[in-house]
Amino acid sequence: MLSLRFAIVTSSLVVTTAFASPNDPKQGAEYTVLSVSQPSQTVGRKVEVIEFFMYHCPFCHALEPVLEQWVKKEGDNIIFKRIHIPYQGPSDPEAHLFLTLQAMGKSEAYQSAVLDAVGDIVRRKRSETLTEQEILDVAHKLPGIDKAKFTDTWNSFGVKTMLNRLPDVVSKDYKVNSTPTIVVDGKYVTSPGQVSETTRTRDQRQLFQETMQVLDALITKVQKSK
Repeated sequence: MLSLRFAIVTSSLVVTTAFASPNDPKQGAEYTVLSVSQPSQTVGRKVEVIEFFMYHCPFCHALEPVLEQWVKKEGDNIIFKRIHIPYQGPSDPEAHLFLTLQAMGKSEAYQSAVLDAVGDIVRRKRSETLTEQEILDVAHKLPGIDKAKFTDTWNSFGVKTMLNRLPDVVSKDYKVNSTPTIVVDGKYVTSPGQVSETTRTRDQRQLFQETMQVLDALITKVQKSK
């Protein structure tokens, strides 16, 4: 019985791979659906898209230019947001930095610069666990940053409250446990890793493009229901 079950599962995987199409993604293959949909902020036919990421994540860094171009292409079709996974829990300095820049209205402006700077530190120390001081040093070196305003925002009640809530938002509400992960309309979940399991694509740039195709299809799916 065990061998028969294995044969059936193997056959199913072969069929799934053979008919895999990022332009026509299937639930359980290129994307999954949250059991409990999360509230999404939308206006008209715009669709909310959230990237769950970490500054030190090399795949998030590699995806960034492709994702940036895709967001520009989508324009008014979407409302794009990011949520930083708290790698070290509610005191995670990377997430603290992101929330601070977000509160200042500067998170997108500094996204690439912080990804570069944090990536350099990770490669140099060969560790993905950064200290608060290392993150503060990154922040203070950002071009044009208002250091006094940054410090006030970093220490603000609002930012610290959001930081404390972040682990539950990520793990309990959205059920995200890896980066990069992208959630569309508060319920459709996909990622380059999930897409690659279906398409078997090994070329990273091609995989990222396939992931954007899945996003295109999910956005169309949501807009048709509006």
